[in-house]
Amino acid sequence: MIDSRETMKEQAKKDGIEFFMALGTEVNGKPNASVVPAEFVDDLLDNGAAFAGFASGGLWQSPADGDIAYMPDPTTYTRLPWRPNMAVMLSFPHVKGQLWPYASQNILKRLMDDIQTERGWTFKTGMEPEFFLVRKNADGSIRMADELDTSIKPCYHAYGIERAWPYLSKISKYMGEMGWGNPGIDSEDGNGQYEMNIEYSDAMTTSDRLVLFHYMTHSVAYQDGDGVIPTFMGKPFSGNTGNGLNTHFSIWDDKGNNLFHDENDRFGLSKMAYHFIAGVLDNAWGMQALIGSNVNAYKRIGVPHPSSGSTWTPTHVMYGGNNRTTMLRIPDGGRVEHRGVDGGASPHLASAAILAAGLDGIDRELDPGECMEERNTYTMSRKELADFQPLPATLWEAANALQESDVMRKAMGAGPHGDFVDFFAEEKRKEFAMYHSQVSQWEIDQYLMGPMPMW
Repeated sequence: MIDSRETMKEQAKKDGIEFFMALGTEVNGKPNASVVPAEFVDDLLDNGAAFAGFASGGLWQSPADGDIAYMPDPTTYTRLPWRPNMAVMLSFPHVKGQLWPYASQNILKRLMDDIQTERGWTFKTGMEPEFFLVRKNADGSIRMADELDTSIKPCYHAYGIERAWPYLSKISKYMGEMGWGNPGIDSEDGNGQYEMNIEYSDAMTTSDRLVLFHYMTHSVAYQDGDGVIPTFMGKPFSGNTGNGLNTHFSIWDDKGNNLFHDENDRFGLSKMAYHFIAGVLDNAWGMQALIGSNVNAYKRIGVPHPSSGSTWTPTHVMYGGNNRTTMLRIPDGGRVEHRGVDGGASPHLASAAILAAGLDGIDRELDPGECMEERNTYTMSRKELADFQPLPATLWEAANALQESDVMRKAMGAGPHGDFVDFFAEEKRKEFAMYHSQVSQWEIDQYLMGPMPMW
């Protein structure tokens, strides 16, 4: 067990590590990294990896600001199986010796530390990353890497797994070598789409692993050298299912008891779990920008079903039993799944948002209301859906809702420049404005010759 700098260095010597990577993220989940030869590891541990904060992106710094130091946590030491002479340490952004409050992993760390100190609780998550394997065309567009995957119902197709198996099996093997669980691998609902589950752990560990998982999938693809690109973006193809990051969650006490579990409940959930669900529902709009943090994420919501027959993406604020058409699903006793997290979201921010919303529900003892059991919410009429709030249709709407949320404002915290939500909302409005200023081929096709009927 790596529990200190000393045991980390001993293990690194046994592993033959020649290089150390400090790996952290900025607010959108982009992995920032710096590598040092092994002889400089003490300097890295003492002083961190120095980054220009403005260049790093998404950390609320200007070109005039000094360095951000990504301080490695030696207990997260992980040898990289695809680059066996290198080890990575997950790192936390610091400024002037203090955790920088606008960094996503620092926000989650603070919330996790608070509930541990104040309540004796640990928030645990399990994440299910979905991704496509694609290739780029000469004109910059993309196509499926597996050109034989043309089935209308590709989900769980053994042939889809078989053709991608050299790549998928390598990733799964590496996950095992890094000490993670990989409970399942399957071909997903989109052609050329796959899912590799990450076994549950505390939310910080799971989020860190997902960042490293993204890095690993790209690294292995580059090493294979056949032009395949893994993409986690929410909606890379108009006519195909999008990529989600379904997130399962529960709260545990210091004695190892799952506080969400109650065997006497029909769904196996405790009162605390229902209050938590209610908090996530009540704060759904306020947290949406944190779980769907780019313009593409909203092309998964409320769109026509692809050829497979379902988007598998929630459209309204509701929960159900084992119902995959609702935003929150109860797949089993003692845990809940959020099906609205986008594949391109920062796992740290998404986890922090879910935790903050759920704690609000617990503290106020909210009631989640009607449970949608065994009902296809995608086919419900507008009248039947009238009592359920639709999810935001654009990043602009979501950013405004975030800024108006008192719960998210308090939970996401503040720093020397002001509240995090103001920074994040403004960044996302700028992102939407950049996107909105682009003229698409669809607009030219529809409007070049004047107004055209759309029905």
